[in-house]
Amino acid sequence: MCGRFTLYTPLGEIVRRFTVETVQAELRPRYNLAPTQEIAVITVNSPRTLRQMRWGLVPSWAKDLSLGSKMINARAETLLEKPSFRTAVRKRRCLIPAEGFYEWKQTGGRKQLMYIHLKSGEPFAFAGLWEEWRSPEGEVVRSCSIITVEPNALMATIHNRMPAILQSEAEEALWLEGGVEEATPLLRSYPAENMEAYPISTRVNSPAMDIPECILPAHPIA
Repeated sequence: MCGRFTLYTPLGEIVRRFTVETVQAELRPRYNLAPTQEIAVITVNSPRTLRQMRWGLVPSWAKDLSLGSKMINARAETLLEKPSFRTAVRKRRCLIPAEGFYEWKQTGGRKQLMYIHLKSGEPFAFAGLWEEWRSPEGEVVRSCSIITVEPNALMATIHNRMPAILQSEAEEALWLEGGVEEATPLLRSYPAENMEAYPISTRVNSPAMDIPECILPAHPIA
């Protein structure tokens, strides 16, 4: 799964890297993005737009926002089957930019927090889905989910799932603009040889700890 991640790259660099044409979000460095918070999302409803959405997809038919807390991730294998995701995967795909993500690795009877990122240190995009929900009072809430896939060799030592990371700018464009038959094959594990992971402290356990020190290496649990 993917339950926390970072996005601290300056806005201008995000705009250039992901060829954003319209900016509808004010970004600040984030080192501990957590579910139900507003996160940066790139959509392609002509033009390519950077906006903020609530993390935790709320289907249009949901009674209230609470369902979103259970929808922070969507399994790639069942997207076309699940009522919560099957329309979004056909019509509302998005990019979710990040530099890395956190996972809890079981070590004996304890959990070791790990930070996982690309060896290049460059930002990348999770494959995501988004939806629009309208409250009984007429409030419109846009929300999103990060798609997960089977782990690569590195992630298999940490967790049994990993987020779907698109592997090139061409794949990002195809995920946003291609048909579902072209887009879904892109949902596969990222090459392990291009990633690295290291232990970090327990700071990330608290969403309130949103500071650069979150990604500092720490001694692993003995």
